[in-house]
Amino acid sequence: MSVGLLAQITGLALLDALNPATIAGVALLLLAPMSRPVRAAGMFVVGAYLTVFGLGAVVYLGAGAAAQAVGDGLVWLRRGAFAAAAFALVVAGIRRLRPRIRRAVTVPTWVNSGTSAGLGVLMTGADLPNAFPYFIAIERVVRSGTSWQAGMALLAGYALVYCLPCLVLLVVGALRGDRLRERLRGVYRRLGAERRQPRNVWVAAAYLLGACVLVAIAGTA
Repeated sequence: MSVGLLAQITGLALLDALNPATIAGVALLLLAPMSRPVRAAGMFVVGAYLTVFGLGAVVYLGAGAAAQAVGDGLVWLRRGAFAAAAFALVVAGIRRLRPRIRRAVTVPTWVNSGTSAGLGVLMTGADLPNAFPYFIAIERVVRSGTSWQAGMALLAGYALVYCLPCLVLLVVGALRGDRLRERLRGVYRRLGAERRQPRNVWVAAAYLLGACVLVAIAGTA
């Protein structure tokens, strides 16, 4: 395992850690009117970590087998990651071409301090198809030729870095809960509450342009 490979994986994990879905999940649970919000948020992070590591391990082992069976299997893995991200941008761009009412982001009624890990699994798993840095990281690990034990250790570290912003939010929530919740309520009113989202051609065009860039990268990867 080289220093260069470790630096690449760490950089991709830090980029992937800026994931709004998991961060928003922790924030919502800290704001939720339940008896143990910090514990619920902690279990959510556990579910997110296990999802990132578990699904990554499946993709990694499958990609390694594909690389041995098909010479260009890793190329298609990389192209698929960029194509999935481009598709997500196209969908987001199309949605901005018409006005709509954005529903308020809320915690499901079945979630409590004992079941919040399941919410972490669901939210993180639903967002992983768009996490193209993760697929690039897996491709780098497979191409490096490291042992599968070292590869799994890298994926475990990647998942930890991915959850790092959530862990910071969780620690602050445990130490300064009231102050943090007050600030989170202000953020929620601006970003999470129900609001009318007008049609915005410029934003849609930016999304579609980003999708075209990703498609171009996928075609040359």
